[in-house]
Amino acid sequence: MASPSDLRYTESHEWVRDNGDGTVTVGITDHAQEALGELVYAELPQPGRSVSKGEAVAVVESTKAASDVYAPLDGEVVAANDALGDAPQTVNTAPFGDGWLFRMKPADAGQLAALMGADAYDAGPGA
Repeated sequence: MASPSDLRYTESHEWVRDNGDGTVTVGITDHAQEALGELVYAELPQPGRSVSKGEAVAVVESTKAASDVYAPLDGEVVAANDALGDAPQTVNTAPFGDGWLFRMKPADAGQLAALMGADAYDAGPGA
């Protein structure tokens, strides 16, 4: 699956969608969910938590392994996808849609522009 071109990406396989309202939505890429296998649990950050770029802020567990999810930007978590508590496999079936993990308010919008575009991600870490 080609990565959606309207998103930005990290080396550690997170995607970021600019919501246009000063917040971003964060999830893991199709490449990441495929490598993990079927997810059975997601531990998400609490709204109000301040995070730093590169900090482990969530954990996704599959039948194969547990993996940290890292903050793609500095900022504050404003929402978590509570629906994943009952249906963590949504990350597998809709990684770029209903399988989002959390939303955050970036401290520095310039950090978003520094993330990879889809072509760079698909040619590099997502290849």
